[in-house]
Amino acid sequence: MRQLFPVLALAAALFVQSQTTALAIDVVPAGNRNAEQPAIPGASIRRTKGNKSSFEAKYQKVRDLLASDRQLTGKIKAAAGKYGIDPIHIVGAIVGEHTYNVDAYDRLQSYYVKAASYTGNFRFAYEGEAIDDFLKRPQFAECEGKKGSYALWTCRENVWNRSFSGKTVGGTSFPKNRFSAVFFQPFYAGQTFGLGQINPLTALTLTDDVARFSGYKPLDENDAAGVYQAIMDPDISLAYMAAAIRRSIDAYKKIAGVDISRNPGLTATLYNIGTPDARAAAFAARRAAGEATWPEENYYGWLVNDKLDDLRSLL
Repeated sequence: MRQLFPVLALAAALFVQSQTTALAIDVVPAGNRNAEQPAIPGASIRRTKGNKSSFEAKYQKVRDLLASDRQLTGKIKAAAGKYGIDPIHIVGAIVGEHTYNVDAYDRLQSYYVKAASYTGNFRFAYEGEAIDDFLKRPQFAECEGKKGSYALWTCRENVWNRSFSGKTVGGTSFPKNRFSAVFFQPFYAGQTFGLGQINPLTALTLTDDVARFSGYKPLDENDAAGVYQAIMDPDISLAYMAAAIRRSIDAYKKIAGVDISRNPGLTATLYNIGTPDARAAAFAARRAAGEATWPEENYYGWLVNDKLDDLRSLL
């Protein structure tokens, strides 16, 4: 869940949304649209080879974790139930992350132990400027008054992409990189954590949903340790996974007029690449122009659909 999609498509989102609200919802068929797996990013290939492993070995390792730990699958089902989604969507996201990102631990308990180690004094900042000071810059004024963490942080991320990424502002040169990578990863870039491999900005974006449906305390960007504790703890992490998947399903239904809830490969793809609203708007525009019939899975989602019978057997 680390990549960002250019937000140009959002300019058309309101128009597309107005056109789709009156239309019947089309159900995306199960299975892959691509006969062969789309290209796997070179970084994932290099990381896997560097660890003297293979994608098949990593798949089997995370599959074995899910197959052997009924407590974990029980927690997955419970989290899915609170957000009204099929638990296979959470299973697919876990499998995708641990096949193409990091190796799975052998036991669920190892995730709790790792979570307990993330304490201490660290903060979200860039070049000495704390996130709370950065957000006081006038460029973010348009985000004031946004209701809910999803709207608020989506607005802030859009402002970052438009006004700061790759630019020099107020004497500070900002790298051309994702907002999450620049301000929300105090240890090293590209870092995601835990069972769901969630980055801190994603957690902040979804915190109101998780507080409402799961009852966990809302996160605060000024409490970096608290954010990391949430995304490292398996129980809370599952809630954030479910919230992210629910958001993707709702975005495609509301903005593009299609129901992706019966295609776990698509929800896994969106879990991997993020920004479901922008992607739903872009797909709707292509579909209206006759350039697309259904959204397509990426390499990560393709694996989930390809292994779907095996993954369903774990539940």
